[in-house]
Amino acid sequence: MVAAGRGQGKDRRDGCEPTHPHTIPEKTDSQAARLRKGARGGRAPGFDEDRYKKRNAVERAINRLEQSRAVATRYDKRGYVFLGTATAAAVAIWLRT
Repeated sequence: MVAAGRGQGKDRRDGCEPTHPHTIPEKTDSQAARLRKGARGGRAPGFDEDRYKKRNAVERAINRLEQSRAVATRYDKRGYVFLGTATAAAVAIWLRT
């Protein structure tokens, strides 16, 4: 299952097995439209709050890493060099906090 952002809209359930909980909450306009349809509106998607918090923490960490120009642009040709660049950026973030 792909943990995606809210921008996916109504098609966020496509490609997911029904046994997996959803990571993102339902939009208020989608919820209102579903309720307006009544019995034809379908079942409300489940929402796992703990999973959403973890996803948010990972997304924030990646955004902090991408504030480093070398990590964001990825000019390095070799993977091990990029790993060293990302590690150096992570250490710099860790020392700042």
